[in-house]
Amino acid sequence: MLSFVLPTRDRPDDLGQTAAAVAALGLADAELVVVDNASSRAPELPRSIRGMPVRLIRLDENLGAAARNVGAEAAVNPWLVMLDDDSAPIDSGIVDAVRGADRDVGAIAGDIVLPDGSRERGGLPEVFVGCGVAIRRELFLGLGGYDPSFGYYAEEYDLCAKLIAAGSRVGFDQRFRVLHRKVGAGRDFGLILQRLVRNNGWVIARHAPSVDRGHELGRMLGRYASIAQREGVIDGFARGHAELRRSIDRQTRTPMSDDHWARFTGLAAVREALAAGLPARARTAAIVAPGKGEHTVREAIAERGLIIVGDASSADVRIIGTLSPGPMIDAAASMAGDARLVIPWPAADRMVRRASGRPVAAA
Repeated sequence: MLSFVLPTRDRPDDLGQTAAAVAALGLADAELVVVDNASSRAPELPRSIRGMPVRLIRLDENLGAAARNVGAEAAVNPWLVMLDDDSAPIDSGIVDAVRGADRDVGAIAGDIVLPDGSRERGGLPEVFVGCGVAIRRELFLGLGGYDPSFGYYAEEYDLCAKLIAAGSRVGFDQRFRVLHRKVGAGRDFGLILQRLVRNNGWVIARHAPSVDRGHELGRMLGRYASIAQREGVIDGFARGHAELRRSIDRQTRTPMSDDHWARFTGLAAVREALAAGLPARARTAAIVAPGKGEHTVREAIAERGLIIVGDASSADVRIIGTLSPGPMIDAAASMAGDARLVIPWPAADRMVRRASGRPVAAA
């Protein structure tokens, strides 16, 4: 049923640890497909670990995230479980998640945790994080997999936009738990920011409706400029911005419908959460735990006619101000006893309610 697919480059010890963790799940009919991105010294793996078949594919060049495409082509099972060489499922809950997936679910995002117990940052309600997601193989290949030009970073956004536009959806299942050890080796934050600026710009240029394209690009650049300043990597931001200016006009426009764009950005999730979770008397709202997607949360609040105030103690409701699933769930869990709290994504609300023993509305 499951083919675990992961790229690797120059991290043999981490790869070995991940392979052992996947094999320890003891899943029948599963396989591990490792794609080596032209490591300086090719890794070595046995052909099977604890009875699980292992396939190692060695590439002559570093394809970045697109190495997953090679693994997907070689895989034999209907579901691809995409991992990094430093991430692995914590238990076998992925099996129940896949078996319970509705037919229109093309991908299942995992609940990804870090060694310190906090959750992975990144993603949106219908944009998964690439180190812990299960994707239908036929759909993944039909959409062309990951665009090789991205290298790494934001390639998931491009793929999720295509997936939504194709009529599928990205689900979330807390039974699919993943530990991301997040090894620091080989991470250059200047290069990371450079890729994030360029690649996110490409995603917006390709998929944003025409009316949203300009201000979305401006918001994205402003956000990463602020991060670059804070982290001391202005040069990385400048390189990414320059690459984006040179290449943006070459991006093929495939603008999403307004409804699909609202799902992609998380606006649809916030609208649904506010419609279900706002008390009738609510007139003021305070944003708490702001983060990625705060502007989208603010947009949805404005649509409801609420006044945003700075004093959370006096507000009628407190609305979490990030649409990144991990930080949102962590923030919600830390404030689970607050009766005025609104979680801007129904799936996260249900998860936190279950964990706290509170009643859960039907999905």
